[in-house]
Amino acid sequence: MKFVDYVKINLRSGSGGNGCSSLRREKFVPRGGPDGGDGGKGGDIIFQGARDKTTLLDFHFRRHFKAKRGDHGKGKDQHGKTGDSLAIPIPLGTLVKDAESGEVLLELMDERPRLFLRGGAGGKGNARFKTSTNPAPMTCEEGHPGEERWVELELKLIADVGLVGFPNAGKSTLISRISKARPKIADYPFTTLTPNLGVVQTEGFESFVVADIPGIIRGAHEGAGLGHRFLRHIERTRLLLIMLDTSEQAESDPMSQYEAILEELALYSAPLMEKPRAVALTKMDLHATDEPTAATAQKLREAGERVLEISAVSGQGIPGLIRFLAAELARGRRPDADSVPHRYAAGSNPHSSDPPPEPASSDNGVTETP
Repeated sequence: MKFVDYVKINLRSGSGGNGCSSLRREKFVPRGGPDGGDGGKGGDIIFQGARDKTTLLDFHFRRHFKAKRGDHGKGKDQHGKTGDSLAIPIPLGTLVKDAESGEVLLELMDERPRLFLRGGAGGKGNARFKTSTNPAPMTCEEGHPGEERWVELELKLIADVGLVGFPNAGKSTLISRISKARPKIADYPFTTLTPNLGVVQTEGFESFVVADIPGIIRGAHEGAGLGHRFLRHIERTRLLLIMLDTSEQAESDPMSQYEAILEELALYSAPLMEKPRAVALTKMDLHATDEPTAATAQKLREAGERVLEISAVSGQGIPGLIRFLAAELARGRRPDADSVPHRYAAGSNPHSSDPPPEPASSDNGVTETP
């Protein structure tokens, strides 16, 4: 199935039905007066979170969504039928943004339906305008038009652990080892082109979700490589696992990878630096002893990181890694290694001392329906 995490769609709620202008004409009803009914209300546009959807692929083929309009009023005081509302199921974790301003209008994190666009009110029939001075009005109203809006849907996957690292760091191999996910695995960079999710079951029969995103390289926050397109998918993770390739085939040494990854995360989104994180030294099966990575592990611990040494191929350190991740998620706090502060403080930029910007908030008036 193709993975789609961004679409632009057009939404239009239903217009209200027109009111009716009618006079009673029964044979034995003298001076029957006006009996035109009101038009029906137009249908609403409702967003509904759906747990069984993991991509915005449905919206790739259909871009326009319109609710039904209300029926027109009729004689004999017959009011028009209310138009059917349109409920649009979208994956949990989706942001709904205004297409012009980019303002976040709605964020779906659960399955509660949200009223997004209201349908137009129905017009009044001439029976509504009857007065003592005007007993037979012929005036009626047209239905009110519905609302229309272009919006952007942006999906951010909801996972407990996010795997972050350079291309070929072993992220896909790890997620295939600890879960039933089967991503593409090969010995060339950027094998992973879309995020993968895997459910990991612990020894205590509990489970958590791991997200494997495409590899990060220098300049990813500006669009280099696969760019920042997929970095959004780790924004909602509770814990980051930075994976460093310790093999001789790696393009750079582990500490250079570590510094580059933290730099890219800080430049992309300062709040990412606030997330709990740990470091995994991968491909340990390629070393006869632990000596080649001992100095790297010591430097990382001095920088305040909790370090794990693993090999997804041989299984070395995998049970301990799963126990560690489960324990940290249960505690819901940052892994604390000797209480040493990280080299890059939360929200900092290696090239700037400016404080992180305050998150913007806005009241968009989106209503939750019962």
